[in-house]
Amino acid sequence: MADDASAQFHEFFDRHYAELSRLAFLLTGEADAADDLAADAFVALWDRWDRMSAAEHPVAYARGVVANLARSRIRGAVRERRRIALFWSRRAERTDGPDVAAVLDVRQALRRLPFRKRACVVLRHALDLSERDTALALGISVGTVKSQTSKGMAELERLLGDRTGLETVGSGRR
Repeated sequence: MADDASAQFHEFFDRHYAELSRLAFLLTGEADAADDLAADAFVALWDRWDRMSAAEHPVAYARGVVANLARSRIRGAVRERRRIALFWSRRAERTDGPDVAAVLDVRQALRRLPFRKRACVVLRHALDLSERDTALALGISVGTVKSQTSKGMAELERLLGDRTGLETVGSGRR
């Protein structure tokens, strides 16, 4: 029986690792972190594999695990930056205008979105999930997915302006 569970897990891993790693990359914007987060998610999934394999939507659960790990990583990074800023505070350099180069990059713009909006936009447009599957992955209602996706896309349009098309969000480029 343990061999059967192991085989099922390995099959699940083979089918979904790349997708979960891509999700982690799009949520964090860090290529190195993406593989680590996907691997950490699979460790957590293996610990609960008996319940996971019997779940109605195991992939949605796996996406939720990745989203939660990404959220924790982002929060940790923000806390670390704040600690560093407290000890290494310098006067902020003034700029006359926005950093256009950073705004043009879709990944940079995605990083500027609040996590829930970013997760909804990424799951809906980059991974092409339905509203229902996105809601399942994030543990929120379909209505929340609709509103957060709409607000996130509007924010991306504001950040990116007319300089680049938002169709690049789902291009799969790293």
